[in-house]
Amino acid sequence: MFKALAGPVLVAVWLSLAGCSIHSDPQTLVMIIESSPASLDPRVGTDAQSERINSLLFDALLHRDEHFNVIPGLAERWETPDPETYVFHLRGGIRFSDGAPLTARDVKWTFDSLIEKRIRSPKAATYQLVTGVDAPDPSTVVFHLAEPWATLLFNVSEGPIGIVPYGSATDFSQRPVGSGPYRLVRNVSDTEVIVERNPYYWGAPPKIERIRFAVVPDTTTRALELRKGSADLLMNALTADMVEALKRDPRLEVQTGPGTTYTYIGLNLRDPILGNMRVREALAAAIDRAPMIHYIWRDLVVPASSVLPPQHWAFDEAATAYTYSPALARRLLDQAGYLRGRDGIRFHLSLKTTAEEWNRLLAAILQQQLKDVGIALDIRTSEFATFYADVQKGAFQLFTGLRWTGGNNQDPDIFEYVFHSSSTPPRRANRGFYSNPVVDQLIDRGRRETDPKKRRDIYVLLQEVLNRDLPYIHLWYFDTVIVHSRRVSHISITSMGNYDFLSTAEFSHAR
Repeated sequence: MFKALAGPVLVAVWLSLAGCSIHSDPQTLVMIIESSPASLDPRVGTDAQSERINSLLFDALLHRDEHFNVIPGLAERWETPDPETYVFHLRGGIRFSDGAPLTARDVKWTFDSLIEKRIRSPKAATYQLVTGVDAPDPSTVVFHLAEPWATLLFNVSEGPIGIVPYGSATDFSQRPVGSGPYRLVRNVSDTEVIVERNPYYWGAPPKIERIRFAVVPDTTTRALELRKGSADLLMNALTADMVEALKRDPRLEVQTGPGTTYTYIGLNLRDPILGNMRVREALAAAIDRAPMIHYIWRDLVVPASSVLPPQHWAFDEAATAYTYSPALARRLLDQAGYLRGRDGIRFHLSLKTTAEEWNRLLAAILQQQLKDVGIALDIRTSEFATFYADVQKGAFQLFTGLRWTGGNNQDPDIFEYVFHSSSTPPRRANRGFYSNPVVDQLIDRGRRETDPKKRRDIYVLLQEVLNRDLPYIHLWYFDTVIVHSRRVSHISITSMGNYDFLSTAEFSHAR
């Protein structure tokens, strides 16, 4: 994701510097990425770069549209003869990038290797309700479930999984073979990943023959490579100030679109102060997001009102939007019995965050805003590993500095992972120890309901209850920001924040 303020001095410095050049073939598109993919086995890789690059190398049974509804992929259609059985019918003529045909046997092997733990993967637990996968003929795949599980369709779609050839073993990541629009040429950890057009691809062929993903960890160097013309494109990998500065470079184009990455303030509801509903409501009313959005993020974020992004089919358009009202916050705190002392302070709260500049700026603004209503905010910053370890075990009153970058743009079953009373640490991510029997019931119903309309109604009601209870205070969604050289055209930003646009991009003129 693009970073926060670099500061005017730093921006002036990098605008005048010359960096290390990334040498590239004029017929190769060079895209800068921040880190190497952890695994090019789509059954294993869970980090952002793995899932995004794997989506170019592999196909899934289903794809997702701009509203995250599932649509045909390798499977041209599917049916559910009963709530515990899903039957998928594969397209004909699909081939892997080595020319071998892709059949139901490959699909079965992909999921069997996870379900039967033939490979070690954090994704295996996702399919714990799948009791078996059958391949009665080369074009038919049947999933059997232990109980109704509507989330299956999203977990056989792009991002969560990709289909690998029959027999693919634990070393598959070294020599991956898929059926996506591109195939792997080279993968050198911490240096580059090179892919080229897959000649056997069943869909519309990509316009660009070869793509080099160049790993550049340093933000300043990334901006320099774009300005020098030795790189063509990057996505969500610059500070907001750098993006603003690059808009003035006539050789570059900045494109922005609605994104799905979400950030928030987490609250520990076991804390005696934060366990009080009126205190949580007062916090929400005391926080003014507008100056943070404008000054820290240069208006490249928009206010959030749910964990789900507004593009999502289950998003509640009427979700509560908190109005900044210090007067209401003071009244609520008075009603909660927390009156101001002689020093004007009602009580102290501790906020944990990371040492990154944008998080420190955010914490400082929150500190000032809460002081205005009589709350003293003590800021505790640390390097990310220490901060995250504390958050994971619920050792905080308040925290900010984490983002949902993928799970919230798939199935709304993310609510089970984050808010179900059975999902407290170390099992899942209910780190604030939130518990509401109504929420648990709605989550359980949503997981089992297969009718799309009824399922959406359940999740809309769930979002309304969560916004009333305030286990999170929503902050904002980050825009997707792509900066690219003008030799590249036909860049279409997708709300999912993946690399699908690389399949339609093309060179607008010779280099």
